Amino acid sequence: MKRYFVGLIILMVLACKEQPKTAITPQEIVDKSIKDSGGEKYRNHNTSFVFRDKKYISENVDKKKILKRITFLDTVVIKDVMTNSSFERYMNDSIVKVSDSIANRYSNSINSVHYFARLPYGLNDGAVKKELLGEETLKGTPYYKVKVTFSQDGGGKDFDDTYVYWFNKTTFKVDYLAYDFHVNGGGQRFRVAYNERYVNGVRFVDYINYKPKKKGSSIFDIGKLFERGDLEELSKIELKDIKVDQG
Repeated sequence: MKRYFVGLIILMVLACKEQPKTAITPQEIVDKSIKDSGGEKYRNHNTSFVFRDKKYISENVDKKKILKRITFLDTVVIKDVMTNSSFERYMNDSIVKVSDSIANRYSNSINSVHYFARLPYGLNDGAVKKELLGEETLKGTPYYKVKVTFSQDGGGKDFDDTYVYWFNKTTFKVDYLAYDFHVNGGGQRFRVAYNERYVNGVRFVDYINYKPKKKGSSIFDIGKLFERGDLEELSKIELKDIKVDQG
């Protein structure tokens, strides 16, 4: 009888060891990344920064997000203001009428700069669809590799673009990202985050921007191209004079 119980315990221990670990989901990865990078402060804090001599401002007013871009010329200050439903342009505080096509172009440009500056927060927007592609090691560090696409409803003008994000398996921070695009002849970009800093609890990074040396590769293989040195540097994306305060 004693040997029976010992054998039963051994079988139970082995059965427990053989139970597969519950796989992490892309939603859990993104949630952990957002929490570490700023969490609720993305929602209730105002931010501003300078990018390529233009000032960008994100404000929370009555629980609505307002995005601004301010351009300083010699004698004119141009202020573009956008919400989810409107776009307005001001020149020296006087409103200027712009066509719908121009307003859409300006809105997309402003939204794009704010989107990348606030990552990973935007990855929980309603139109985002996330898929875990597996794991990949870049420069000796293991990452979760997550594919992001957008539904047409709420996904913006470039809803059919495909993004790939590499989340550090230990810190859950986004160290690399890539995307393809279809406007202006299309192409692919790969960004390497650097110069990480936290301003009032919110994470910001700069990026080195790359593109493949040759066309025709899959966006899902661009990490391998980076490892092999088959990408060429295009530009640096640097944020300056960053400010974060309670909205």
